[in-house]
Amino acid sequence: MTSSRQTSASYNPLTDGVIWKEMLRFFFPLLFGTLFQQLYNTVDAVIVGRFVGKIALSAVGGTSAMLINLLVGFFLGLSSGASVIVAQFYGAKRDKEVSLSVHTAVAMALFGGVLIMIIGEIATPAYTRLLRTPEAVVDGTILYLRIFFLGMIPNLFYNVGAAILRAVGDSKRPLYYLITSCIANILLDLFFVVMLDMGVAGVAIATILSQLLSALLVFVALVRTNENYRLSIRQIRFDLPILKRMMHIGIPGGIQSSVYMISNTIIQACVNGFGTDIMAAWTASGKADVVVWLVFGAFAVTVTTFVGQNHGAGKPERVKQSVRTAFIMTMSAVLLLGVLIYSFGHYLMYLFTTDAAVVESGAYMLRFFSVFYWTYVCVEIFSGALRGMGEALIPTVIDLFGVCVLRLLWVFLYVPRHYTIDSVMYSYPLSWIITSVLFVIYFIYYMKAQFPRLYRSASS
Repeated sequence: MTSSRQTSASYNPLTDGVIWKEMLRFFFPLLFGTLFQQLYNTVDAVIVGRFVGKIALSAVGGTSAMLINLLVGFFLGLSSGASVIVAQFYGAKRDKEVSLSVHTAVAMALFGGVLIMIIGEIATPAYTRLLRTPEAVVDGTILYLRIFFLGMIPNLFYNVGAAILRAVGDSKRPLYYLITSCIANILLDLFFVVMLDMGVAGVAIATILSQLLSALLVFVALVRTNENYRLSIRQIRFDLPILKRMMHIGIPGGIQSSVYMISNTIIQACVNGFGTDIMAAWTASGKADVVVWLVFGAFAVTVTTFVGQNHGAGKPERVKQSVRTAFIMTMSAVLLLGVLIYSFGHYLMYLFTTDAAVVESGAYMLRFFSVFYWTYVCVEIFSGALRGMGEALIPTVIDLFGVCVLRLLWVFLYVPRHYTIDSVMYSYPLSWIITSVLFVIYFIYYMKAQFPRLYRSASS
């Protein structure tokens, strides 16, 4: 492949600027963007929990969230290959390949949206019962999911379009679009649920309408730009060489995402067996500490983008510095958030429910997990950096073993003999710690193998 751009001396803040400053400038819009994206489901949970009840709260969380994350998460993991390829070509200033990557990524989003919509509609009833969802929650869960899956095409188009913008260093516009659609989601939730008393169905309709709005906004941004990532409807098609490169990175990413969801799905089935109160507490506590996982996710995307662009630009020193900076920032943020959630998690639970039993159980869960958040930093940062350099297979294998295999062994061998919610919760920190150790070992090995001169000069 050859480059069509002759502006190699042009300034790119991600490959030429001060790393920590540019990283923060990129990170914060990304964090707030993912926060507003998460608010889709969080606002749904708050409104349903407060205005409809804990049965409806369990319907829009719990099993629903597991199936949505399993199917959508696989595709978004798959599309991570697209964002890495766009970032590498953009960093290398290869206009033609950037354009081909953008149109291939959009074609993936449209195809994936149709496919997931069909699978979701068909699989919903069987999946709901497979997870031993309480009978009181089954009908609401099926109704919510079947409406939600109708909006898969705009959902995936937005996510891929926003990933393209972030890959070229623009994390601000996705934030603005999400703020707009989140406000729309809140207003629509209040209209359908509170005013029209449509319950779970109203929440699902509000969600897909607001996702449609965000998809339209990112579509306009890609179509109207004059940059090399401009979207032309007539050029939306798969470019096979580009698609192959995306799949090389994206398929392991999709498997990695599914690994997390499969293990969480099995754990959700265990949680469902403890009854509606524990199920609602698990759902609400998962919403209450969402900012921690948004910080993880935002820093992972940040380090992947920085590493991808600098790797494409042939700057290994900045690759190493980007990883170190992201690690320090992530660890500092997570330690602070862990202390805050441990101290004030009880109050966060009241955002979702006033049921005393649910609040008490959820607060206990938050205190437990807050002690261990920091053990997950290496997993996100080092796996994100490796993806940015185009290495996805071994990180997926590490995740497959550390997150899926270990949790399955724990759930099937230990939990039946000690059937308490505590025994289920311990599967998380156990897998985080072991997986982190494996990532540290492999990352050091990979960097020394890829950049031997860099490490020899550093040790001399």
